Formats: sequence, structure tokens, C-alpha cells
Amino acid sequence: MLTTDPSAESPPLTADRFRSAMASVCTPVSVVTAFDGERPHGTTVSAFASLSLTPPMVLVALDLASDLLRIVQRTQRFGLNVLSAEQSDLAMTFARKGPDKFSGARWSTDHGLPRLDGAAVWLACTVDQLVQGGDHIVAMGTVVSADHREISPLTYHKRLFGTHAAL
Repeated sequence: MLTTDPSAESPPLTADRFRSAMASVCTPVSVVTAFDGERPHGTTVSAFASLSLTPPMVLVALDLASDLLRIVQRTQRFGLNVLSAEQSDLAMTFARKGPDKFSGARWSTDHGLPRLDGAAVWLACTVDQLVQGGDHIVAMGTVVSADHREISPLTYHKRLFGTHAAL
């Protein structure tokens, strides 16, 4: 039965209310990577999703203030590393600001992009389109290479790291 009682409406939307609602959504923890010349760069992101099968595409949201965004805009390429359940330390390292995020990380080059060792999923992408959405840019990438390991991914839910468990 449909109710039209105005008192049944949600309270007004605030930034805190929106942030709390989004914290209730389980997301994969991913690190987006790119090269700035010879130097690898990366940042942890929570907004990543599959977009298309034909052609294979994903989307990822990068903060407008992100140094990595400028590199992706210039190079038109990015790597996407969905971290494994054992890589919460890397998630925190790449979430911080600063140039030395790769100093303690094990990584290699794959399709000309920095690839983190041990990630559950690896995607090499070329930028198809960049679209502004509020305080982020959504990078839509065509996947040119994909690899995965049969391990549990790292997830983020209610501001805590975890992983998926089948019912």
C-alpha cells in the first residue's frame, strides 16, 4: 500500500547523511595506477564498476584535486588493481597523499602500467571518456588486458575493511 503521509519522508539530505548512507554500500577496494614518465603513481578509490561487456569497459571516479587524475588526463591510460583481502595495508598507503606510495609496495610493469603484486584483479585500460560528476571526474576506460587470481577481494563497508563471504 502506498503511503502519502508527509511525515514518512526522509529527513533533509546533508553531506553527513549522504556519507553515512554510502558507507552502508559494500565496495571493492581498488588502486588506480599510472606512470608519470618513469615514476609510478597510484591512489585508492572506492568508486569503481564494470560498465560494458562489448566493448569491455569499466568506470572509476577520481577526485578533481588528485595528482593521478592529471596524469590519466595526459597519458589517457590507467591500471586498476582490485586489492586482495590481505592488502588492507596497501589500501591505506595509497589512500594517503604524497609521492612515495610505491616505495614499500611490490609491483611490476604490465601493458606499460604499474601493476601491484598480489592484487585479486588487474585491468589495463585506455581512457575512452572523462566526464565531470560533482567533485570527481569519472574515467570510462576500455579494458585492453584483464587478469585475476582465485582469491578473495578486499571490500570496504561501514568504514571497515573486510571481504565477501558466500551465504
